[in-house]
Amino acid sequence: MKINGGVRFVENGITASIRAMHVDSELISVANENVAGFDKVGYQRKDAIVSSLTEFLGVHGLSTTLDDKIGRIALTENPLDMALAAKGYFQTESAEGIKLTRDGRFKIDKEGNLLTLDDSRVLSNTGMPIKLHIVPDDLRQIKVNDRGLISVFNPQTNKLEGVAYLGVVDASGAIVMDPKVKQGYNEFSNVALQEEFISMMPVIKNFDANRQLFMIQNQNLQKVISQLGTAS
Repeated sequence: MKINGGVRFVENGITASIRAMHVDSELISVANENVAGFDKVGYQRKDAIVSSLTEFLGVHGLSTTLDDKIGRIALTENPLDMALAAKGYFQTESAEGIKLTRDGRFKIDKEGNLLTLDDSRVLSNTGMPIKLHIVPDDLRQIKVNDRGLISVFNPQTNKLEGVAYLGVVDASGAIVMDPKVKQGYNEFSNVALQEEFISMMPVIKNFDANRQLFMIQNQNLQKVISQLGTAS
C-alpha cells in the first residue's frame, strides 16, 4: 500500500496580486506614519514585521513593533521639559488608566500637581501622582537630577527639598534604576528620514509590479469572457 500526502494551495493570479498590493499598502502606511512622526516629541518609530505566511495570509501576517532606540535630544531650557537618555518610559495616569510615554513635556497646576500637556498626572517611582508642596513663581527653582529626583527650592529654609522620583519604567513595567533624566531637554523621534524613504522604494516597486500583473490578468479575463459570450 502506498500513501501520498501533502498540502496544495491553488488560487488565481488576480487574488494573489490584490493580496500583495494590500500588504504593500500597509507597509507603505507604516513608513508614512514614521515620516509623519519625525518631528514629534517622544515618538518611537514602528518596524513592520512580515511573517513567513504573509504571502498566503495577506495583511493578517503583518505586525509592528516599536524601535526603542533613543531619539534626538534637543535643548529647550524649559525646567519642566524632561528627556530620557536611557531606554524607558515616564508613567502617567489619566481617566483611561496608566500609560507609558517618552514625551517629557510637563507642567504644574496651581495645586502643585505635575501634569502632562494633556493633563494626565505624572507618577512617581512609587506609583503615586507627583505633587509639589511648593509652587515657585520661577520654575528654575525646580531641579531634577539624572536619577529623576525632583527637588524644589524653599525660600523659608533656603534649601532644596526633595519631592519625589519620576517613575521611569521599561516596557514590562519594571523600574529603571538609572534613567539618565535630562532637565531642560526634549527627545524627538528616533526616525531617520533617509532610511524610511530608502526602505519604501522596493515596496513601491513591488506594488507597481503587482498592479501591472493585476491589469494584465484582468484584461485577459475580460477577453475570455467576451469570447465565451460570442461563442454562445
